[in-house]
Amino acid sequence: MADNTAQILNLSMIFIPLLLITGIYCILVTRNLIRIIIGLEILTKAVTLLIIVAGYATGELALAQTLVITLIIIEVVVMVVAAGIIINVSRHNSSLDVRKLEKLKG
Repeated sequence: MADNTAQILNLSMIFIPLLLITGIYCILVTRNLIRIIIGLEILTKAVTLLIIVAGYATGELALAQTLVITLIIIEVVVMVVAAGIIINVSRHNSSLDVRKLEKLKG
């Protein structure tokens, strides 16, 4: 069991930072609103994986599962609201480029 735990922790030490870096890169580099939302999704998946691994390592799987379910619910709500805002912006602006959103200033 200890060998399995060590293997899971080693793999998570590789993949969680990779997901975090990928999500941050996706948010910072792109100018497209859809790609920014995808970057946010990647970041939340990294946090979800981090919570699961932390719960597994500490033996608190019930708490980790509760936190992950809560995170998934919040993530879905945020993504639906963001998608609605993006649809509204694309109707008024006919573009998803962040640089062209200056017309929305009041």
